[in-house]
Amino acid sequence: MTLYPTDRLALFIDGANLHSATKALNADLDFKRMLEAFREKAVLVRAHYYTAVVEGEEFSAVRPLVDWLGYNGFSVVTKPVKRFTDAQGISRMKGNMDIEIAVDMLELAPRIDHAILFSGDGDFRRLVQAVQARGVRVTVVSTMKSQPPQIADELRRQADAFVELADLLVDYGRPRGERA
Repeated sequence: MTLYPTDRLALFIDGANLHSATKALNADLDFKRMLEAFREKAVLVRAHYYTAVVEGEEFSAVRPLVDWLGYNGFSVVTKPVKRFTDAQGISRMKGNMDIEIAVDMLELAPRIDHAILFSGDGDFRRLVQAVQARGVRVTVVSTMKSQPPQIADELRRQADAFVELADLLVDYGRPRGERA
């Protein structure tokens, strides 16, 4: 990915998708080091992190991360998980953040030169295309090195650049479960 010092940059992190990808690679992302590196390479306008949260539970595994990110330079966007029963009578949870990511990226597009999307979700292909039509370069970060690959082929092809998450973890990762 090519970043220029004058690039106005925004990060859009699909928390659930990134968690799944890093878990598949048996690593964790050091958000603090990564954010500092992007600030050194470009003008970081915004760093969004999106995740659904389970409300009403005494302990939520994602809550400490969400709190830390909120205090350390990220704009955290959350919404409550929805519980439903599927056709087989099995209780399931859903917490898709695609619309929130799409709206924020389109709203910010006039004020940025480069968007970095941390997600492999093929549903974002049309969003990437729309943001590119507004003159914004889009880099997608995900992984092809997991089984199955976490990146949708149509999203990878649409992006101006694709960054393999495993390569990013060389600089901004740590073994899974290790504290920063």
